[in-house]
Amino acid sequence: MTTIFEAIAILRKVFDKYAGKEGDAKTLTKKELTDLLKEQLGGPPKQAEMDQFFKMLDNDGDGIVDFNEYVVLCATVCKGELTPVLR
Repeated sequence: MTTIFEAIAILRKVFDKYAGKEGDAKTLTKKELTDLLKEQLGGPPKQAEMDQFFKMLDNDGDGIVDFNEYVVLCATVCKGELTPVLR
């Protein structure tokens, strides 16, 4: 397996660990995403920031974050654009 596929597999594994605890196993609710951020990145933003952040990630406005939207989160973290929000 190539490095890029290994990285995608890790992203999927983390997503799957948190998705589905409150509903569909193929999506993250706001609480599931908050739990993911808390455990994986050292803590979620404050509630108002989390609401804004979730709205930004929920690109199609359906109230959940799917895997594609989650990948946007991961890319944003890698680019260092969430550092002020997650402190």
